[in-house]
Amino acid sequence: MAVPVIIEWGQTRPGPDDEDSPMSRRCELTGKGPMAGNNSSHANNKTKRRFLPNLNDVTLQSEILNRGIKLRISAAALRTVDHRGGLDAFMAKSKDSELSASALKVKKEIAKAQAASA
Repeated sequence: MAVPVIIEWGQTRPGPDDEDSPMSRRCELTGKGPMAGNNSSHANNKTKRRFLPNLNDVTLQSEILNRGIKLRISAAALRTVDHRGGLDAFMAKSKDSELSASALKVKKEIAKAQAASA
């Protein structure tokens, strides 16, 4: 786990490894994360807020590996996995830069198993 970098006395920013921490609010398959915006009152007063992604802990079945894989993904990613024909097809088409470290590991396992069976 990375140690936060001190910018100025009392202020910190996340280190380079904090983005992929196990409990970050980021989808493991699409990379969707929190966004910033404003609350707007009836009097049109603006206050800062965060829009968090709709993350769910799911177990997706891999047909090639014959086992379930636990992931924390957004509802939109779950629909995309279903639309593309399952986890194996989704991983084959996905970019490595969008995947988390654990999802990238699974993608390589699937590719290795697929190459061995072919």
